[in-house]
Amino acid sequence: MTASLSEILETFEFLDDWEDRYKYLIDLGREMPDLSADEKTDANKVRGCVSQVWLITSIEKGTDGSPVLTFKGDSDALIVQGLVAIVTALFSGKSAREILETDVEEIFSQLGLQDHLTPQRSNGLRSMVGRIRTDAQQALEAACP
Repeated sequence: MTASLSEILETFEFLDDWEDRYKYLIDLGREMPDLSADEKTDANKVRGCVSQVWLITSIEKGTDGSPVLTFKGDSDALIVQGLVAIVTALFSGKSAREILETDVEEIFSQLGLQDHLTPQRSNGLRSMVGRIRTDAQQALEAACP
């Protein structure tokens, strides 16, 4: 069972030391189910990440008919897998509109990620969020022609 965003935020707040936070990030990544080899396709690969990252988007209709997106992902790097866990906890189960309205920078600021990730990992994180926002925008456009 993967952690919820509120659990992640609470744990990050509790852990003072960044070494402990990195260990927690790695643990989050290890808790995520691996994607199968069949799911690690070029189409699911996130562009702009130094490490290999795959994201799979599922779309269902919510109770009001609007698209609700669910994500699962994987990476070949432990810390990046933890970042995938944060991103999927942040966005999975939300409507396309909620995803597009989420203040990602505020949440990443609460976690302190911008100050403790290498530029490459920060770029990869932005690429993951960009991919999710693009999927949300396309789902919204498809639902409201």
